Amino acid sequence: MGYDAFLLMSFGGPEHRDDVMPFLRNVTRGRGVPEQRLAEVAEHYYHFGGVSPINQQCRDLLAAIDADFAAHGVGLPAYWGNRNWQPMLADTVARMRDDGVTSALGFATSAYGGYSSCRQYWEDIAAARAHVGPGAPRIAKLRHFHDHPGFVAPHADAVRAALAGLDPARRASTRLVFTAHSIPVTMAATAGPDGNRYTAQLHETAALVHAAAAPDLSWDLVWQSRSGPPQVPWLEPDVNDHLRELADKGITDVVVSPIGFVSDHLEVVWDLDNEAAATARELGLGYARAATPGTDPRFVAMVRELVLERTAQVTPARLGTLPVWDVCPENCCPPPPRRGAS
Repeated sequence: MGYDAFLLMSFGGPEHRDDVMPFLRNVTRGRGVPEQRLAEVAEHYYHFGGVSPINQQCRDLLAAIDADFAAHGVGLPAYWGNRNWQPMLADTVARMRDDGVTSALGFATSAYGGYSSCRQYWEDIAAARAHVGPGAPRIAKLRHFHDHPGFVAPHADAVRAALAGLDPARRASTRLVFTAHSIPVTMAATAGPDGNRYTAQLHETAALVHAAAAPDLSWDLVWQSRSGPPQVPWLEPDVNDHLRELADKGITDVVVSPIGFVSDHLEVVWDLDNEAAATARELGLGYARAATPGTDPRFVAMVRELVLERTAQVTPARLGTLPVWDVCPENCCPPPPRRGAS
């Protein structure tokens, strides 16, 4: 099947103060999250004037992809649609239909397998096409890229750059701490056709970045941005708890690398640059946060390579050993149970 467009799919975020609560209600619809908890999370956005960085980061990435496609003869017009805020995916799919697009390749800004990070994008595509109705273009989602050199190398270079800002005399007591978004333990257990794919891919990415950036240092994979009720088990330890454990063990410096993310959006700049950095100061730890790929040319080139890989014009580029697939098996990543609003 030929393709006649490219679609960038992302989470979305508010761009004005008045957007924040409607956006958060969109994100949590059907999950029974109390308004009080939404108001607490809203303060993170208000700290930055009600603007999440993610939409501008998507604009920048889309522009870089468009330029890269043009420079390499990939004749696909580029579109962008979000899950939770404008531009909404359904509106973008309608515009694609109106532009005469019939079959597109979709790239989601998540490298890993799991319900929220992968399968939910398939559901978003199906819902958007159903909303648009007759003439809606077919959309195929590109594969996971957790072990692609264009994703791993920018993370590794960022770790090296962060290490350069710490005291080299204390390198022997320095630790690498890789982070990703925590999810419910039950969701992690059912990620992928055989379970635990999300955590397995993240461990593989961490090992690849560590080997490329600082193989002499020890490393850990920990979690951030938990948002569920306390009675529901989520992946642990939280990065802040882990920093306290490291300080107790005599670690003097840490580099925190958010390998779970492709850009420095709000959960990175709030949870790591504010909360985790404050924890490190409290503990007297040297602290440096490594950057995410963003619009690194290698990451942008990776998107093109994934497109050409799907059209059988290049050989897949991979560093890891875990299997990947282009279409989720039926038993992959079941959705979490929905609860009524409270």
